[in-house]
Amino acid sequence: MTDAQIGLLVATPVIIGFALMLYRMGVLQGAGTVSAVSASVVIAAVLFFGQ
Repeated sequence: MTDAQIGLLVATPVIIGFALMLYRMGVLQGAGTVSAVSASVVIAAVLFFGQ
């Protein structure tokens, strides 16, 4: 596993955690949270397997 893949494995849960925290604080709506989480997972998967 390369350093970039390890970075993706660390950064993606952090992004998801921030999105969920913003949702709980009332900053993001449900659709925005779902789109942010799904986009980060898709981007991480593409970059992870593209390495």
